[in-house]
Amino acid sequence: MPAGDFAIRPAMENDLQLLLALYRHLHPDDPEMDPNLSIEQFAEMLAHPGMTVFVGLSGEMISSTVTLIVIPNLTRGGKPYALIENVVTDARFRKRGHAGALIRHAFEYAWQAGCYKVMLLTGSQDPATLKFYEGCGLVQDKTGFQIRRPACI
Repeated sequence: MPAGDFAIRPAMENDLQLLLALYRHLHPDDPEMDPNLSIEQFAEMLAHPGMTVFVGLSGEMISSTVTLIVIPNLTRGGKPYALIENVVTDARFRKRGHAGALIRHAFEYAWQAGCYKVMLLTGSQDPATLKFYEGCGLVQDKTGFQIRRPACI
């Protein structure tokens, strides 16, 4: 568990610049986003039904984040399911339990929303990352598939 100065809350509009800096730890080679586009995208995310960006705070600093999307469903008796994306902790705060606390917080939020499952995909092959997710309670028992948009479109 993180130290006593760690807190979790949903992201707010004024968190954008701190989140953009934090996402650099996740994808350092991503191109810089146009500032106006980032403002528009973040506002859309904050307003999107079922989407919550949770931030972990170490004191006043955002040290980690997780995005949770709760998705309505017509199977499983109409119970929704959830997807976790963009799990990242600032390199200066790693190995302190921040991401694990955020993921468990996202699980609780999903269960309170009536979700029957929470899914997370990772592109990492690092055994430590996979062990971390297993330590959070996730089970690697399905096969994930994805397709990326072709560059020519």
